[in-house]
Amino acid sequence: MPVLRQESTSDAPPWKHRDWRMRIGGTWQSADASREVIDPGTGTVIATVPEAGITHVDASVAAARSAFDSGVWHVMPADDRARILWRIADLIDERADDIAVVEAVNQGSPLQDVRAGLIPEAARVFRYYAGWVDKVAGRAARLRVDVSEFLTYTLRSPVGVAALITPWNSPLLMAAWKAAPALAAGCSCVVKPAELTPLTTLMLAEIAQEAGLPEGVLNVVTGDGVTVGGRLAAHPDVDKVAFTGSTSVGRDVVRAATGNLKKVSLELGGKSPVVVFADADVDAAIDGAARAIFSNAGQVCTAGSRLIVAEEIYQEVVDGVARVARTLNVGHSLDPRSEMGPVISAEQRRTVMGYIESGIRDGATLVAGGQEAGPGFFIEPTVLGDTRPEMRAVTEEIFGPVVTAMTFGSPDEAVALANSSRYGLAASVWTRDVGAAHRVASRLRVGRVGINVHGLADVTMPTGGFKESGWGRELGPEGLDLFLETTSVFNRLDAR
Repeated sequence: MPVLRQESTSDAPPWKHRDWRMRIGGTWQSADASREVIDPGTGTVIATVPEAGITHVDASVAAARSAFDSGVWHVMPADDRARILWRIADLIDERADDIAVVEAVNQGSPLQDVRAGLIPEAARVFRYYAGWVDKVAGRAARLRVDVSEFLTYTLRSPVGVAALITPWNSPLLMAAWKAAPALAAGCSCVVKPAELTPLTTLMLAEIAQEAGLPEGVLNVVTGDGVTVGGRLAAHPDVDKVAFTGSTSVGRDVVRAATGNLKKVSLELGGKSPVVVFADADVDAAIDGAARAIFSNAGQVCTAGSRLIVAEEIYQEVVDGVARVARTLNVGHSLDPRSEMGPVISAEQRRTVMGYIESGIRDGATLVAGGQEAGPGFFIEPTVLGDTRPEMRAVTEEIFGPVVTAMTFGSPDEAVALANSSRYGLAASVWTRDVGAAHRVASRLRVGRVGINVHGLADVTMPTGGFKESGWGRELGPEGLDLFLETTSVFNRLDAR
């Protein structure tokens, strides 16, 4: 597989000549230890960031707690808080070119995808929740109990200090998904970005400071997930933890959070089905299925990694997806011809290759791809045909550009296969029969269903999972609810 190489950008790309530090309270801090940040498209070092220890985590939580208890943020007038969140969005837009280059090189996605989609969407998330700041309100009612009359109402208040632990696959957008609603609710936050992709979250901290966010309200601590993330999940002064990542680490977060029974929300793994019926627009289904698995090299929680196709059109669909896989331009994030980048690390490439080899050993047919390339951590877009539900490649999340394909004979069988996963994050249904599409969608045990589209997310609509794909819903009004508490007040009107 020829890999398209990076074209020269400039003598001073935006990730160089920077002193990358953590934001704790009102200061930028380093640490005794450091961690190298790698460009997965070349395997070379692009930056060095602090490796936080427990003392840094405790200091960040203390800063967030002090800011929250002082009321410097959540007591500020709502329109002033909204203006600051809106200003964060404006600054993201103003610096989008630099942010996009850093994000693309650090994470590996093609620059054009990052610049046109992920960075503007992060700004949009902050604008959306800026609009919610002055709309956080309870409800009121009159109540009669026996002979007494009561005026009852609810108060909505921020949960307190929120720890936000984000993944490496869309770093800035995932930070926005959590930080924007948490700040809109009035919380103070500690953000722990993934150790592999911390750079744009540190840039977000700079932007928040410039936008006028008070000191201590948004802290960013970089470092190892076990040390930093584990301490945040267990910390007695953290009131809420929001985590996106693997299901296995999600379980660790839940266990760590039991000490003070802090609120927990989780967006975890997925093994999302793409169900193609015989009457589907085959060309559209092929294009949609390919995009569902090869976008971001399959490193998307909602990636369409299980292709479930009606027997009558199975070969046509699989051949079509394989054709896309073979012709896709795979290359470095800064090459303008690149349509798919590398996976994030050498370790992730070994993991993905292990699943491909496991599928072939279990009897799957290698229809396309299946090879790795370098320098960098590249894997060919891969299609495994003739798979069975019990195969590891079918049951376990791969998080790479690998799709498994199988057939179904009836709608009931299609639904049963789609629901057979222990995950329940997303799915898509491809058919021209509108009634059938909605009937099937209502039977799928997932948090998000696309009809003739896969993986579409929007800040106005909630997203999250059933089963082992997590707890709670991010985005939309539901995303704000994750960071709010409710108090019921009963006021007796005839009291003397």
